[in-house]
Amino acid sequence: MSASTAEFTEAMQHLPPGGTLVMTGVAWEDYEDILAQLGEGYAARVSYDRGRLEIMSPSSEHEKYKELMLGLADVIADVMDYDLESFGSTTFKSQKLARGSEPDTCFYLENAASVTGKRTIDLAVDPPPDIAVEVDISHNSFGKFAFYADIGVPEIWRCDEQGVEIYHLIERRYVEAQASRSFPFITRETLSEYLNQSKTRSRAAVLRSFRTWLRKTDGQK
Repeated sequence: MSASTAEFTEAMQHLPPGGTLVMTGVAWEDYEDILAQLGEGYAARVSYDRGRLEIMSPSSEHEKYKELMLGLADVIADVMDYDLESFGSTTFKSQKLARGSEPDTCFYLENAASVTGKRTIDLAVDPPPDIAVEVDISHNSFGKFAFYADIGVPEIWRCDEQGVEIYHLIERRYVEAQASRSFPFITRETLSEYLNQSKTRSRAAVLRSFRTWLRKTDGQK
C-alpha cells in the first residue's frame, strides 16, 4: 500500500457519520489493499471508478432507510411466497472494468437459487443482484449507475428524504420507471409512502401496515 493510501485509510477511522472521503489516482492494487485492511463487516461504503476512490460513512438516517427497504422486500417475499436472498452491501468489483462498488443493500430474486448458500459473490461466475438499493442522504449515488449497468443489475431503488425512485436497465442505461420489474405490483408511490411513514412511526409498525396492505392487494387479484 502506498504512503498516500495509508494516510487515506487512517483518515477513514475519523470519518464522521455522513462524511465522504475522495482520492484520485489510486491504483487497483491499492483499492484491493484497502478492502483487505477493512476486513469483514465494515460500515463504510467503498466505491472505485478507474482510479477515483470514494469512501462514505453512512449516517443513522441512511441506515434506517436502508433497513426499511430490506424489511419491505422481506415482507413481499414472505407474503407472495418468493425466494429472496439479501447480500447487503456486498462489494461487487471488476478489475477488467477498473470499477467496484457496494450498494447499500441488494436482493436476488430470479437468481436467488444460484446464490443460496454462498458466502461471497464472484461476478466472473455469479450473476449480479436483481435489485440494488442506494440511499442518498449525504451523497449522490448516480455515479455508481454506470458500473451497475456494466455488470447488468436489472433494477435500482434510489431513496432520499423525499421518497423512492425506481430505475430499470434498458439498453445499457437506466430509465426511471413507475413500478418494480421484479415486483410489478409495487410502485414508486407505494415505496415512497412507507418510507415517509417511517419518519413518524416505528419500523415494526410500518412493516405491519405494509404487510396488511400487501395481503389485501394480493387478495384483490
